[in-house]
Parts: sequence; C-alpha cells; structure tokens
Amino acid sequence: MSFTTLLQGIAVVLALEGLAYAIAPGLMRRALASLAETPEARLRLGGLIAAAGGIGLAWLFKLL
Repeated sequence: MSFTTLLQGIAVVLALEGLAYAIAPGLMRRALASLAETPEARLRLGGLIAAAGGIGLAWLFKLL
C-alpha cells in the first residue's frame, strides 16, 4: 500500500463523514450525544473491531 493510497482512503472517509453531516445534521448530533454517554470500554471495543474490519477489507481489496 502506498502513501498515496492511504491519503485517498482518508479523503474518502472525510467525504463520507462530511456528507453525513450535510444530509442529516440532527441525526449526527444525536449520534454524537449518544457516543458521549457510552462507556469507554464499549467505545474502545467498537474502535478495535472497526479498525480490524478496515484492515481486513483493505487486505482483501489488495488481493482482488
């Protein structure tokens, strides 16, 4: 994976997140408020699962 590919991935994430805020700002606000009330252990576990899934998908796409 090249550095350019990494930057492209980050750009896609930023674009999708920006669209979510543009399309449904109220929903995003409620989601963030819900995250603020979520225990740290659950957030940490969710982050680890998301990171592992992202790495797995990137590895899979590289094979294709």
